[in-house]
Amino acid sequence: MLSHGAVVSREYGIPAVTNVPNACRVFKTGRTVTIDGNNCLVRVEGAA
Repeated sequence: MLSHGAVVSREYGIPAVTNVPNACRVFKTGRTVTIDGNNCLVRVEGAA
């Protein structure tokens, strides 16, 4: 399911973050998610 996005981002030279474990549990409404594909970082901010 995620392979298309990974292939396209690689072809265009765009950093991408895929397959984030527990993403559906961690990313909740109202939180700010910052994704840094260059450094492989995902940061979640906001109320728990």
